[in-house]
Amino acid sequence: MSDLQQGLVISHLGQGIAVEVSEKIYLCQTLRKLETVTVGDQVMISVSPPDQGRIEKILPRRSLLERPSRNKKTRPVAANIDKIFVVFATEPYCDFLLIDQYLAICENKNIDATLVLNKVDLTNLETIETELQQYHSLGYDLHKVSAEKSLGISGLKLALKDHVSIFTGQSGVGKSSLTNRLIPDKQLKTNTVSEITKHGRHTTTAATLYHLPEGGNLIDSPGVAIFGLADLTEQQLAWGYREFQPLLDQCKFNDCRHLKDKDCAVRTAAEKGNISMQRYQRFLKLREKMPTENNK
Repeated sequence: MSDLQQGLVISHLGQGIAVEVSEKIYLCQTLRKLETVTVGDQVMISVSPPDQGRIEKILPRRSLLERPSRNKKTRPVAANIDKIFVVFATEPYCDFLLIDQYLAICENKNIDATLVLNKVDLTNLETIETELQQYHSLGYDLHKVSAEKSLGISGLKLALKDHVSIFTGQSGVGKSSLTNRLIPDKQLKTNTVSEITKHGRHTTTAATLYHLPEGGNLIDSPGVAIFGLADLTEQQLAWGYREFQPLLDQCKFNDCRHLKDKDCAVRTAAEKGNISMQRYQRFLKLREKMPTENNK
């Protein structure tokens, strides 16, 4: 198999997978024995004329984002991500529980997380300023932007440059508007992929990797607003809270659940105001949401 070529998976198109090799796009099928291929994967393909190929091998991933699937399993959303941009707004209401869930997963996946507050032209931010300051004090970067008014977009472009990134966040916060602002010719690029691969219309829920004009890649996955806690343990969820990390070894018991356990350093720190009580309470809520088999 010396004639294999290395490529980048840029989209799923029905039963086919679009793979880019040196700016040329091939519509590929996958060897049955391979695990699920996802957007962002680096792969080795064998090419068959005119523009088709077969994915023979998935190269090692540096990161993998997954979402819940049927039968308590998970499915990959995207691979080799460097940064997750958590998009939120005060309209619809700001779901800090969901933000904490995203951040906890990023901490455990070793993916950098950045917060993006959209629609700053519309809303009074004073109501959430305290929460925003808490995230800032934990070291999370925050971009205040307006896709509608093109405010803060240049700073966002700089943060995206030279990285593989993905936007996530609840429905209605403006992820699509931001993506369209960052990739002015997005629809043209989408149509080009479909035309090259002769696969007809591109489905709107398909994850697609776009090359940003200023450098870097952005994976647009409109069908995935949430990735779950299914593959995290209770201990990993606690580790996902940055302010908990230096406290975890100080709990009296190694298997401390950080609930009502005796001499729990995390709970004590929250009660004394050394860490955010709001974040601690949201941790308890997320813990309740976890699959029961993870709470061991």
